[in-house]
Amino acid sequence: MKVLVIGHPDAVLGFSLAGVHGEPAATAEETNAALDAALRSRDIGIILVTRDAARLVGQRMEDLKLRSTIPLVVEIPSPEGVPADEPSLGDVVLRAIGIKL
Repeated sequence: MKVLVIGHPDAVLGFSLAGVHGEPAATAEETNAALDAALRSRDIGIILVTRDAARLVGQRMEDLKLRSTIPLVVEIPSPEGVPADEPSLGDVVLRAIGIKL
């Protein structure tokens, strides 16, 4: 099964360097379209959504994070950083897919 990242273009670019495909999304429409396509795909096992894109479709993300098992939908920090009390992007990626950034 594949991993897909949706959201901030810099995150998509960064993940592509590690061999993870992605869909940049800067609007709610782009985020919803990327999520729809990913959820229809049978070969995607994990969908990583950057926080900025997740906030654009807040209620849908909450539902997916709570109810989706395959594919697993995980919200990750945006490239701008995270508050001090939350895990870094590297920590989240390492836990989610086992790749150390």
